[in-house]
Amino acid sequence: MILYVCEKPSQARDIAGVLGVLGRREGYLEGNGKQVTWCIGHLLEMKMPDHYRPEWKYWHLETLPIIPDHWQLDVREGVSKQFAIIQKLLKGATEVVIATDADREGETIGREVLDQCGYRGPVARLWLSALDDASIRKALNALLPGEKTAPLYQAGLGRARADWLVGMNLSRAYTLLGRQAGYGGVLTVGRVQTPTLKLVVDRDRQIENFKPVHYFDLTIQARVSQGTLQAKWLPPPHLADEQGRCLDRQAVERVAQAVLHQTGIIAKAETKREKEPPPLPLELSTLQQESSRRWSMGAQKTLDVAQALYETHKVITYPRTDCRYLPTSQLADVASVLAAISAADPSFAPLVAQADGKRHSRAWDDGKITAHHAIIPTTVSFQVTALSVDEMRLYDLIRRHYLAQFYPAFEYDKTVVDCSVMQELFRATGRVVMVEGWKKVIQEVRKTDKDKEEDEESQILPPINQGEAALVVKATLSDKKTKPPSRYTEGTLIQAMKSVGKLVADARLRQILRETSGIGTEATRAGIIENLLKRQLLKKEGRKNLVSTDPGRMLVDLLPHSVTDPATTAVWEQTLEDIAQGRTTLDEFLAKSVWWVNRLIHNVKARGAAAIHNLPTPPQSATSTEGQCPKCGGHLVSRVAKSGSWAGKSFLGCSRYPQCRYVQNEG
Repeated sequence: MILYVCEKPSQARDIAGVLGVLGRREGYLEGNGKQVTWCIGHLLEMKMPDHYRPEWKYWHLETLPIIPDHWQLDVREGVSKQFAIIQKLLKGATEVVIATDADREGETIGREVLDQCGYRGPVARLWLSALDDASIRKALNALLPGEKTAPLYQAGLGRARADWLVGMNLSRAYTLLGRQAGYGGVLTVGRVQTPTLKLVVDRDRQIENFKPVHYFDLTIQARVSQGTLQAKWLPPPHLADEQGRCLDRQAVERVAQAVLHQTGIIAKAETKREKEPPPLPLELSTLQQESSRRWSMGAQKTLDVAQALYETHKVITYPRTDCRYLPTSQLADVASVLAAISAADPSFAPLVAQADGKRHSRAWDDGKITAHHAIIPTTVSFQVTALSVDEMRLYDLIRRHYLAQFYPAFEYDKTVVDCSVMQELFRATGRVVMVEGWKKVIQEVRKTDKDKEEDEESQILPPINQGEAALVVKATLSDKKTKPPSRYTEGTLIQAMKSVGKLVADARLRQILRETSGIGTEATRAGIIENLLKRQLLKKEGRKNLVSTDPGRMLVDLLPHSVTDPATTAVWEQTLEDIAQGRTTLDEFLAKSVWWVNRLIHNVKARGAAAIHNLPTPPQSATSTEGQCPKCGGHLVSRVAKSGSWAGKSFLGCSRYPQCRYVQNEG
């Protein structure tokens, strides 16, 4: 009996349908000599410290560090019945096909169950990029040998165990330090979470400490033989700062007076044809950034909606991808995908009709494909009216970025005119669209100050020849000042997590971060931001902005640089990738992680409570500790319920939430 192990019930039903496995049983489907069952995400979780040693139940600095001799897993609460079903099915299986999501986490979800149940038979891997019938059939006809993806499981174990070591040890250590100094909240530390928190703390402090610089622009209106133009003064080096701005108002006024009503000469008039290729198809991070910018949609909400388009509607390919390129093998499906896009939405059909399916953009590049390709529409037949508003928004972005690949480049003539008046240089720029190309398909959102400045300075220029005269008829002085950087939003924070390498001084680590797309993964970044908000280390300001809280800032200030530095995560991510590629081992990675945690805990003990200074008042939802949690030994914290039947009432909950969900009525 061949047993297919999927990640979730919906996925199992899709695969079973293609296999012709239609017999419904409790917890699985059966037929044609095959069985299809499912996990419910991770069926297993890492055991809590007290399962290893009784003294680890209690939060004491003396019992740290917590380093298990042999790692153990428990069945998660609420899923023991499904685990027992899979355990029974594995006993009768002659072969297992792992059909979980095609990534590191999916590999771990499937294989940890096989290991826990002691399965030792043959294993194959179903590697899916989409859940429509055609994609499932194609993948079933190209099953991978199990050993090809087994290293992904080792990398998944490395990630989980190292994160457990950091979370359990450093969260306890710094929470205990805080309590010694009177702070009753919980200070959670995470390998990716903490450097992400530091990004926001640093940005907030940049804004608070920002001192605006006043500068002055001078714009002239000049008359030439066939019209007028607007030109901006270019201050000479002795009057300009490092950014080319003039900070001396009197100097600008002197120039304005000197050139007004004077005749200058066109020193340069150059027109150059510029071409912009279509933007690449989307991957998850860019989809999240666009959703945040256009509709203030949160990163986790974007991921959830994309998952629904993938799993429920089956109208897009795998969304948790970090790749914006497409394999050349997909060229064979272009006509079918375009036909499906057109049939799904008659109002969109005219744009599809103008596309050239034989045009090959830079997106088709086998050399740049990772485990998955870019997110694109599938060939599934449906009507867009079946989608919710948010689903339609994302589907529309995805289809437009795919369709743009079959449109020509956007072309425009860029003209640069330099005008010399009284030995002062003025520059005018103009842009005339010549070929609209892919811009017919994608409406860009231009909101940055730089974008607005470029739009303001661009103009339609009259015909101008080098050497002709230019009479200055107007000179306008503008008083301006620099602006602080913008607050992070979920979208821009995800972009910062991806591009965090530019903040790292070490060239080798900077390159690693560039190659591994920064800190976190496509699948985890949204969850990391959610956790920072839930743990009140970050909070929302207005509709979109993220700001750090007092406890968040305190934690960043307390922690050593090696914990908040994204370069540390770069080393870890590179090592995890090395494990996935078979270049190093899980044991070597964990040995280094244990050594690092040991050193950090030693330093915490040496510093003691003296490390805490100027502690903020604990947030209202976690005001004080009220004894010990009877379930896990953590501290009970007084909280105020925000929703449900207890809304507005205080209760006692475990400080280790969400790992421990113990609650009791206060008083």
